[in-house]
Amino acid sequence: MDINKRMTCDSVHAVLNCDDILQEILLRLPPSSICKFIITSKRWLRVVCSSSFYRCYVNRWGQKFRLLGFFVCNFLYLGRPRDGFQRPLWEPALPFLSTCKEGDDLKSSGVLRKLGYFIDCSNGILLCGRHPKTYYVYNFKDKQKYPLPEPQQFYKMLCMAFIVEEYLDDAICYKVIRAKCECKLKVRNTVSIETFSSKTGTWKQSTLTCSTTFALRPRTVAMVVKRIVHWFAMWGNLAIYDPRFGDRRIALVKLPAGGLSHEHEESVLGESSDGLLQYGQSSNLGVEIWVLEEDDGANSSIYRNCAQVRKKWILRWRLNFKVMWKQNPTLNMQCKESQILSFLPQNSQSIFIRSGWNIFQCDLETKRVEIIYYQGRGAAISWDSSKVVPYFLPAWPLACVS
Repeated sequence: MDINKRMTCDSVHAVLNCDDILQEILLRLPPSSICKFIITSKRWLRVVCSSSFYRCYVNRWGQKFRLLGFFVCNFLYLGRPRDGFQRPLWEPALPFLSTCKEGDDLKSSGVLRKLGYFIDCSNGILLCGRHPKTYYVYNFKDKQKYPLPEPQQFYKMLCMAFIVEEYLDDAICYKVIRAKCECKLKVRNTVSIETFSSKTGTWKQSTLTCSTTFALRPRTVAMVVKRIVHWFAMWGNLAIYDPRFGDRRIALVKLPAGGLSHEHEESVLGESSDGLLQYGQSSNLGVEIWVLEEDDGANSSIYRNCAQVRKKWILRWRLNFKVMWKQNPTLNMQCKESQILSFLPQNSQSIFIRSGWNIFQCDLETKRVEIIYYQGRGAAISWDSSKVVPYFLPAWPLACVS
């Protein structure tokens, strides 16, 4: 072999044998290529599957997700006394409407029968349990459930928040927040919360104060965007709490009234593709999608401590259901009542809508609708008393979650 060729070959091997340099090279590959390169060698697999590479890659390319199905949470059974309305034996505590083989495997594994009722999910991590004492976190990556210690405070009525912060040494770091909701809407400007941290393994009680009177909407779950908690509140408000800086303040933002109708059948929160809080509301006429953007001249630090929020709602999409169904005549759904079901994770382009027992994915720009096929289609789901939540897993090489 020519000496120059040998030196070039040796240099290439030296570069590729350095994990730091290899990681920098792999970080520049698009998501479609990463899954192919993990079979190159065990070393490449180890680098790609490391937590540090995963965080760097997601920061650069963004997170992609794959749908496994939909969880059904029936609010009739949450927080009820023992002598209250009981779930019939034939109805599972954690119904799951699978949309793929991976979802079928999760449903048939038996693990869902051990988790109680569905409460929330974040980045593929499940929060389940039975109010007000028993809670579990389930990690799809290691297929393990982690019981939380019993909370110290008893809240007859409450709302929740679930924050998955990061992965450290392949272990998830998360917080679970329980917020007390008053049974009677008294005039007050404080709310009692209890926070569990996986780093400390304990619950901590505290009181949040608002500059005006408010009340959280019971039996709801917060939308967490960039670790900031957003709860639905009574009287058309949104309550915002940032737990990162030790501030014990909560702020209110008025939800947009909208132009479709004053009678909104469904309201949902989500995260847009550009990292903003988005709010969707539907009526019998159609859907409106709003995002909460920084007001002109506002200081971002004001949003951090949540003393007040200088943000404004911007209307991004308005969709008329009649127009949408006319553009999709093959579905023959014009006479069906429709409503928004949920957002897709970190997605500003598409939403899930429901019509009867059918679930559709709708592209807001093209108004094209695609039906989502799931197991349990036509099942006896009490749509009026249940929340149906899509369950996504991060679209990462399967070796990372096996």
